[in-house]
Amino acid sequence: MKTEDRPVRVLYSFPHKLGAGRICYTAWQQVRGLAGAGAEIAVCAGVLHRAVPSGVRVYTTLSRGKLRIPYKLLGTERALALHDYIVSKRIEKLANQIDVIHAWPGAAKQTLKAAARSGIPVVLERPNAHTRYAYESVAKESKRLGITLPPDNEYAFKPDVLAKEEEEFRMADYLLCPSDFVRKTFLDRGFPPEKLLRHQYGYDETAYHPADRPCRDANPGLTMLFVGDCAVRKGLHFALDAWLQSAACQDGTFLIAGRFLPAYAEKLSAMLNHPSVRVLGFRNDIPQLMRQSDILILPSIEEGSALVTSDARGSGCVLLVSEAAGAICAHGENALIHSIGDVPTISRHITLLHQDRALLERLRENSLRTTHEITWTAAAIRLLNLYREVANSPRRREALLPPARELVAQKVRQ
Repeated sequence: MKTEDRPVRVLYSFPHKLGAGRICYTAWQQVRGLAGAGAEIAVCAGVLHRAVPSGVRVYTTLSRGKLRIPYKLLGTERALALHDYIVSKRIEKLANQIDVIHAWPGAAKQTLKAAARSGIPVVLERPNAHTRYAYESVAKESKRLGITLPPDNEYAFKPDVLAKEEEEFRMADYLLCPSDFVRKTFLDRGFPPEKLLRHQYGYDETAYHPADRPCRDANPGLTMLFVGDCAVRKGLHFALDAWLQSAACQDGTFLIAGRFLPAYAEKLSAMLNHPSVRVLGFRNDIPQLMRQSDILILPSIEEGSALVTSDARGSGCVLLVSEAAGAICAHGENALIHSIGDVPTISRHITLLHQDRALLERLRENSLRTTHEITWTAAAIRLLNLYREVANSPRRREALLPPARELVAQKVRQ
């Protein structure tokens, strides 16, 4: 029976704390959305941090009940390897109950081997650009700024991590790319287009929703917001430079919400001390900050598809982002997009939105009109359709044929 005639059966392998922050939140939303869209899901997670829908089967690899194996005790790489090994063994037991496997990087090598033996296609999540591109682009910009990344920084060059992930990229049947930018970094490395599947991430419309716009007579200045890790990768230095060159800094406010890499904060200290700039530190009230702001700026040099951009759109912020931000938007239609590191263009965009409030409002209205297309529900439907295509692809059917042919040959020999 083809998968279009019944629910797609998915083994979802996630080696971290499902439902915690960052990628753990992304994975949790994917599982939750897929269950709502009708997929039949078995989750293998390192730890279940947040509850999943009742119909989802959960197997934890680094915890049992309230007992957990601390990631720090094992070390991240050993913890990922243990998860990968346990999942590979479970695949052998559940092979005839799985149509497609969704794996995450860094913990997929043994999973991929077991899946290949069972003829099950694997889609490998790419929450960021190609790892080599990410390392090289961040290193280049850090060197230009005179900043040395700490050894434990996730973007400090780690040859063993790179080698492992590049092998996973090669072994996976498909790579799930959440943005055209991510896809391009793989195409530039010679990956065939048919291996790169475009899906998307989403936003929670119950948490992020617009407010009435403030009275401009009472609040004439533009409010621009940055949300995220204040580090080289996010390009905050481009945003500060552009802001201070724009007309908006005269009576507007630039809000910065996030933790700083200390060396980065020191490098930017003169700009951060400008009267129009407010450094807020880590905040838990991001939805409210977005509702109070006109623009969300994200001039990243490397991303997968920053969740904050969709959150901002849902809150009524106009996006002013780089081509690397992975935002779901269209330049001049519902956002303004610039090339990586193009400070003069960023500054012109800020000044334009500061001076032309009719344009700002038009972009905002256009953005809000289509936010239903970027929810986690919409993202799950798109991902489920990709699963169906993968599960019913000729590539999978060909993978299943050799064992059958061998079985026939064995009977003939007998």
